[in-house]
Amino acid sequence: MDTEALKKYSALHPKPAGFTLQYGTAGFRTKAEQLDHVMFRMGLLAVLRSKAVASTIGIMVTASHNPEEDNGVKLVDPLGEMLHPSWEEYATQLANAEEQELQKIITEICQKAAVNQHQDASVFIGRDTRPSSEKLSQSVIDGISVLGGQYHDYGLVTTPQLHYMVCCQNTQGQYGKATLEGYYEKLSKAFTELIKESPSSGESQRHLKIDCANGIGALKLSEMQPYFPKEVQIHLYNDGTKEKLNHLCGADFVKVHQKPPRGLDMKPNERCCSFDGDADRIVYYYKDTTGHFHLIDGDKIATLISIFLKELLAKVGQTLKMAVVQTAYANGSSTRYLEETLKVPVHCVKTGVKHLHHKAQEFDVGVYFEANGHGTVLFSKAAETKVRQLAKEEKDDEKREAAKVLENMIDLINQTVGDAVSDMLVIEAILALKGLTVQQWDALYTDLPNRLLKVQVADRRVIDTTDAERRTVTPPGLQEKIDALVKEYKLSRAFVRPSGTEDVVRIYAEADTQENADALAHEVSLAVYHLAGGKGAPPQP
Repeated sequence: MDTEALKKYSALHPKPAGFTLQYGTAGFRTKAEQLDHVMFRMGLLAVLRSKAVASTIGIMVTASHNPEEDNGVKLVDPLGEMLHPSWEEYATQLANAEEQELQKIITEICQKAAVNQHQDASVFIGRDTRPSSEKLSQSVIDGISVLGGQYHDYGLVTTPQLHYMVCCQNTQGQYGKATLEGYYEKLSKAFTELIKESPSSGESQRHLKIDCANGIGALKLSEMQPYFPKEVQIHLYNDGTKEKLNHLCGADFVKVHQKPPRGLDMKPNERCCSFDGDADRIVYYYKDTTGHFHLIDGDKIATLISIFLKELLAKVGQTLKMAVVQTAYANGSSTRYLEETLKVPVHCVKTGVKHLHHKAQEFDVGVYFEANGHGTVLFSKAAETKVRQLAKEEKDDEKREAAKVLENMIDLINQTVGDAVSDMLVIEAILALKGLTVQQWDALYTDLPNRLLKVQVADRRVIDTTDAERRTVTPPGLQEKIDALVKEYKLSRAFVRPSGTEDVVRIYAEADTQENADALAHEVSLAVYHLAGGKGAPPQP
C-alpha cells in the first residue's frame, strides 16, 4: 500500500472534525456536503472487500427517497446482496477514523478480514440523479484508485440495476449480461413471453401511469421503452425535467401521506404506480368513481405475486416449499389472508431488507416485501434448476406450459434486491394473465386502518425489542403499558421500535376503525414519551 499517496489523497477529502456516522440498512445517508470524505473512504473499503472475497463489489451513490439535498452510499456484495454485517462495522470505523489513524485502521481491517493484498480488486460504481452525485462518485473513484483497484463507472443507473450488474459479473454471465442493454433485454424478453399468453383483455388493461419521483426511474424507463411490447403503454410523470427529486411525489410520499403525488392527473379506476428516488420501491394506487384514493402497498403486491406463484406451483405438481416473509409493519389483514385463505406460511422478521432477504433464502420460493413497496422473490438454486428442466423436458402439456411461465417469472424478477422496474413488469404480467383489474386486485382483502407516528427521544438505544421487534424488553413497564392499551380496542395491535437512523422511536398501531387506530397510536406515543425519555413537548393528538 502506498502510504504517501493515501496521505496525500486523504488530505484532499478531509473529514469534518467530530463528525461521525453509522452504516445502517441504507448505508450512510446525510446532507450531501458532509459526505466527501465518506465517499473517498468507501472507495478504499470497496477495494479491501473486493480483495477479501476475490470478486467485483458495487458502490451506489444515492440517498433513495430522502430529499434532494441529501446523499448517501451503499456497498453491494458479490451476488448483488447488501454488504455483509461484519463489514458494516468496518465501514463505520473507516468513515469515522481521524486522518492520522486511517492507515492503521486499513491495516487492522486487512488483518481481521484476511484481506489478500496481492489480489486484484474490481469495483462497479453507479449513481442517482442528485446534483451532488457526480462529484461524490468522483471521490469514490479517488479512493479506489489510491489502493490500486480497477473500476467500471456505470454513471446514472437505478440502485437495482447496479446490484444486477454486480451479480452478472460475479456469476460469469450466468445471471445475465453486465450491461444496461443486457438488463433491458433479459427483462423485456421474459415479460413479452409472459403477456403473449394473456387472454386479450382490451387496451384499457395495458395503460399505466408512473410517477418517477423526479428521479433516475424516469431516465431508465425511457431508455427501456423501445424494448417493451406494443401492448404496453406506459406514461411517465414527475420525470425530473421540472421539479425536485422526491418532492411531494414518489413511493414514500404516497405511502406515508396516503394520497396521490403532485403532477399526476388521475382519472377514476386508472392504474397508477410510484417509484421512489432510486427505483428500488414501488406502490400502486387508483381513485374509484367516488374520487376515493386507494393505496396498494407492498403487502398487497406480495399477496398478488403469492397467489400467482402458488397456482403455478400447483400446476407444475412439484413439492416446492413457498413462504412469504413480512415485518411487523405488514397489515394484519394481509397476514390473515395469506395464512387463512391462501394457506401460505408467513414468517415475521426484524425491519430491514437484509433480514427479509436472509429469511426468504430458506425456502424454494421466498416472497418478501416491506409494506413500503420494497421487495422481490427468491428462488433456490434447486427450484430454479427443476423449473428450467421441466420447461424443457416435461411431457405433460399443462405442466410444461406452467413451468415455462414460472421460468419467465424467474427471469423477470430481479432476485438480487427489490427493483421497481422489475416488480412493475411482474405485476403488469400477472394482472394481464389473470385478467384482473386494479379494483379486483385491491378487493382481495381490506386493510385494517393504521397509523404510523414517531416520538423524539434523547437516546433511541433505551428501547430494546424482541420477537421480530413486536415486543419491547426495555425500558421496564413499556410493554405492559402497550398491552393494556391494545386490549381497549378491537382487532388492534401496536408496537414500537427505535429508528435505525435517527434518535426517534417509531410507533405503529392498527385497529378496527381509523379513529381507534389514531387514538391507540397517540396513547402509545405518550407512553413512549414518558417511559423512554421523550424530548421536547409531549405528543399532541
